[in-house]
Amino acid sequence: MKHVEFNRHRRLRNSDSVRRMVRETHVRADDLIYPIFVTEGEGVKNEVNSMPGVYQWSLDLVDREVEEVAALGIPSIIVFGVPDVKDEVGTSAYHDHGIVQKAIRQIKSNHPDLTVIADTCLCQFTDHGHCGVIEDGKILNDQTLDLLAKTAVSQAEAGADIIAPSNMMDGFVAAIRHGLDEAGYHDVPIMAYSVKYASAFYGPFRDAAHSSPKFGDRKTYQMDPANRLEALREAQSDMEEGADFLIVKPALSYLDVIREVKDHSGYPVVAYNVSGEYSMVKAASQNGWVDEKAIVLEKMTSMKRAGADLILTYHAKDVARWLQETK
Repeated sequence: MKHVEFNRHRRLRNSDSVRRMVRETHVRADDLIYPIFVTEGEGVKNEVNSMPGVYQWSLDLVDREVEEVAALGIPSIIVFGVPDVKDEVGTSAYHDHGIVQKAIRQIKSNHPDLTVIADTCLCQFTDHGHCGVIEDGKILNDQTLDLLAKTAVSQAEAGADIIAPSNMMDGFVAAIRHGLDEAGYHDVPIMAYSVKYASAFYGPFRDAAHSSPKFGDRKTYQMDPANRLEALREAQSDMEEGADFLIVKPALSYLDVIREVKDHSGYPVVAYNVSGEYSMVKAASQNGWVDEKAIVLEKMTSMKRAGADLILTYHAKDVARWLQETK
């Protein structure tokens, strides 16, 4: 070959050890948050049909799951409740003896070093499946804020380390911050679902949480997937109102948004690797179409590379195991 000048980038790819030395992005167990679904009853371990490996747990069995999470070195869980009673205003979301409140007390009692995050929303607890108060078929923003603040305070009283409001009402972070501070919980952080799109990727979660809306959709309060700049406005509002973490949900189709939110905010950013993203990989893996370990770790790396500090994912236990194998 005639001599020409060019760069030899492959020198840094020649061996596994060299590739590890120059690797720019790393996924650690410390980066992971694992979702757990708790439900009423006894002896309940119901696998979610559309989410292989994910279960609804009754309180008498949930510590098995929590112990496994802790043993894998995952530092945090987020608790979602599946109540047995629902009404039009989601009363069991903020009841002292609601399923989430009972689960938090139990888990914190048995695992005090585990960071327990409470999902703060109404949709699982309302009989209409929407995330707020309904009047004449419309979701009422300001009336809903009062209930969200009550829910957050009840979760903090139960021992939640972090409050994670997810319903996308305008002013939800301000209302919850005010409620927590007024109740004396100044030091409880808010992990806000700041950028939550009206996504088609949520279907399996609604099976797990029994939270599908009974009419209409959530497009009047969740974001249009086509919008990028709106995400920055939403994140900015939440920062001004007192958020401590910013969640972008979903993750894979919104990696560009994760990067922009991180660059513009400087705040800890959480990528929510949602149920549909999880289930697609599980289904393809079960059919032998993809290498599950390789594709999941590549997904996790892409979220970290995009700027996520933390990843909320149903893959968390598998990822933690795989990371242990490579040590």
